[in-house]
Amino acid sequence: MAETAVSFASQHVLPKLLETVKMLRDLPKEVEEVTDELKSFEVYINIDANRVAEAEKDRDTSERIRKRLMRLREAAFRMENVIDDYVMICDANQPEEGPRCAALLCEAVEFIKTQIHRLQIAYQIQDVKSLVRVERDGFKKDFPTEPISNGSSGNENFTWHKLRMDPLFFKQDEVVGFEGPIQTLKKWLTEGRKERTVISIVGMAGLGKTTLGKQVFDTVDKHFECHAVVTVSRPYDVLRFLRELTKKLYRESKEEPPRDVATMDRMSLIEEIRNRLCNKRYVVFFDDVWEEKFWDDIESALIDNKNGSRILITTRVEKVVDFCKKCLFFEVHKIKPLSKEKSLELLWRKAFGYDFDERCTKDYKEVGLDIVRKCECLPLAIVAIGSLLSTKPKSPSEWGRFSKNLESNPELDSVKKILSLSYDDLPQNLRSCLLYFGMYPEDCTVKSGRLIQQWIAEGFIRYENGKTLKEVAEKYLMELINRSLVQVSSFSTGDRAKECRVHDSIHEMIREKMKNTGFCEHSDDEHNQSESSGIIRRLTIAKSSYDLSGPSEGSQYVRSILILTKEVLSEQFSRALLAKYTRLKVLDFGYARLTEIPENLGSLIHLKYLSFQSTSISSLPKSIGNLQNLETLDIRTGMRIELPKEITKLRKLRCLLGKPLSSISVKDSLGSITSLEKMHVLLIDPDGVVVRELAKLTKLSDLRVSDVKGDHANTLCASINEMPLLERLHISLNYGAREIDLHISSSLSELKKLHLCANLKEFPNWILSLENLLKLSLVDSRLTNIPLISLGNMPNLLILSFGPRSFEGETLHFQNGGFRKLKELKLKRLYQLSSIFIDSGALQSLEKLEIFSIPQLKTVPSGIQHLEKLQVLDILRMPTEFQQSIDPNGGEDHWMIKHVPHLHFVTKNRGLLKIQELANILASQRCAFYLY
Repeated sequence: MAETAVSFASQHVLPKLLETVKMLRDLPKEVEEVTDELKSFEVYINIDANRVAEAEKDRDTSERIRKRLMRLREAAFRMENVIDDYVMICDANQPEEGPRCAALLCEAVEFIKTQIHRLQIAYQIQDVKSLVRVERDGFKKDFPTEPISNGSSGNENFTWHKLRMDPLFFKQDEVVGFEGPIQTLKKWLTEGRKERTVISIVGMAGLGKTTLGKQVFDTVDKHFECHAVVTVSRPYDVLRFLRELTKKLYRESKEEPPRDVATMDRMSLIEEIRNRLCNKRYVVFFDDVWEEKFWDDIESALIDNKNGSRILITTRVEKVVDFCKKCLFFEVHKIKPLSKEKSLELLWRKAFGYDFDERCTKDYKEVGLDIVRKCECLPLAIVAIGSLLSTKPKSPSEWGRFSKNLESNPELDSVKKILSLSYDDLPQNLRSCLLYFGMYPEDCTVKSGRLIQQWIAEGFIRYENGKTLKEVAEKYLMELINRSLVQVSSFSTGDRAKECRVHDSIHEMIREKMKNTGFCEHSDDEHNQSESSGIIRRLTIAKSSYDLSGPSEGSQYVRSILILTKEVLSEQFSRALLAKYTRLKVLDFGYARLTEIPENLGSLIHLKYLSFQSTSISSLPKSIGNLQNLETLDIRTGMRIELPKEITKLRKLRCLLGKPLSSISVKDSLGSITSLEKMHVLLIDPDGVVVRELAKLTKLSDLRVSDVKGDHANTLCASINEMPLLERLHISLNYGAREIDLHISSSLSELKKLHLCANLKEFPNWILSLENLLKLSLVDSRLTNIPLISLGNMPNLLILSFGPRSFEGETLHFQNGGFRKLKELKLKRLYQLSSIFIDSGALQSLEKLEIFSIPQLKTVPSGIQHLEKLQVLDILRMPTEFQQSIDPNGGEDHWMIKHVPHLHFVTKNRGLLKIQELANILASQRCAFYLY
């Protein structure tokens, strides 16, 4: 009997056991192989196979290809899921701290569980490799493909061209051929009749309507007291639009909009807008209007003050213009394609960049004319092609071959053809990054930081030698901008892209590319979940009525969800959402009206990016500690949020963003999150215990702390000395705290932005040694002496802000040769300041000057006429004498500022003027009374 058992074991059990051991031993190698296989498989699907699908014209064959492509993508998704599961097991297989015996027992149990999971993954890998082989071989057999020959389409052969970092490259330089229309539109906007007038720019996609409108608007706003720019776009929601306009009108005058603006009804919003515009000469720019009823919706809000107010509209819909003609006074400019000569000039500028020279383009003229003809002289198409050619070898023969490729797809119109070609030229990583803009609505402006963190969480960004993932992602974004596929909406310090968007034609192209690829599905009313079918990878939910009760077979493949609805999200909906999509890596609640987070949040163990920004949540569940892969947590809700103790378990967390974050529960353990690179705004606990923990966060590049007390100074400075990578530092003292002495000894060689809101004992001299500092902001520092001469010698300072009560002296003197690179200077609520002197050789690069509520300053800064590069002068709530001195109708100092293109004035409202009268009476009775 025993011999039989031994024989059975040797023949059946032992081989199986040896096979199992081998599978477990070889698992890391198998995962590495399947990872490499996935990369090549993705290139095959997205380039070779996809090219076959796009080239097929027969409807039945095309449908068969589409279905086979979806099966290929599903196989790829399964490969990714297997790899993710393996990574999770490796990360989770860490011994827990505790008594040694208990720890050994736990380790033994966990070891057995891990080996079982590893074995399951090994079998899954065998299955998925077999599936991939069958699906790819079947596709090749039914629909033969040829290997790609364009090196720029494959990641391994792609070479980045030189990135043009000059900020001028990013700004609207596509204005070739608009000289005449600009002058016409300027005349319509600033001259002529006193009645309110609607001016429409109409034309097909790609002609540059927005570029032309923005160029004109930026040059005429100084003629108006009030101005606003609102992108209307689709889908059109009149309430959303009126709220946006209300916010813009308030913020234009540096005021916060009413708190209840989000709940105002239509009539209340209209009344609010009328009140803001009453008795003011205003200009508003409504870009990309599609709805014919738009004018009926907005007309009653735009009051006619009979003082030359203007409304500028861009649209590609003729009927919108017809409806606007209901206004008694209107003008229409029909924008046309460029001439051949102007088209060539634009092509040269984009293709040759700063090497542009008319002499060197003679050999390219014939092929250039052929290219612009195929672009039908449309600026958008020419810009896209010119940017693409800038990455190619410079030779007429190469351009000739390129021009022939433009003749493909004769059924597509020029813009779609050109944009599709620009997309096809991208390497796969950049294709995914560009397609990601399709998750957002048309004309949506996206914060670059938000986008970059989502790209990283998605796995689009891979490490490059000597660069962080963030730096690589920024380079990817730069490349898309350089190729004119992404537009920069606003710039941060140092002219980096702060916000970005894609042109609506590019957005349409992206949505076309997403169809039937599984990249993303939209649930909004317009597209109604029809843009893709079968397996989907990403989901944008634009309405809280999205059906979560449908089949869940494909939910395991969804890795990202973006929720954009403004409707209230019930806890039941949120709980069901989290229960259904358990493999998410990105979950962004956007601006949804969410108040509670379900406890089952902790089940999303693959999650890397989680945002509750602008929701109404007030706390985090304890299950947050289960999200071991979380890298970005954004809880900037505007409410004070207590960080739970469990958050210190998130050892991969790189970005922790809140507004603000209470540190009481984590004050003695925050330092365990050693991967943190960005954290704000952290409220220091009353005892200052957490300040010592900050010293352990040596990877921080962005730190913003508040509620600091004077007796925390030494510990805080010591902690900051341990942060060599710091690029941004904000320190705000507790309200009413005594003066503080900040003595940082570290070089802080990487520091670029510094904000100090503190009653300083003296100006910190270490600031003067910060050679890479771009922005310095002081608030409540109460300094009587600021070393302006030394500050003026800082080599890279671009923005300088003296905020409320930062300076208590009477005079600021900017001396000759100082502040050579400074572009922005802000002076706010300096109550003792009575005179400003600017020498002729000072502030020679200054582009923007803001003077806000300085009651003792009665005259314009002496020497302001020397600031030849000054583009914007904001004057807000200044004394009557100051306003009168620069009045264009007889002000004795007006000549000093008449060279500034953009002058913005915000005066006191009537209520403040009455209080001013009272203040004058009290002042005459020797009473101290400040209005500011």
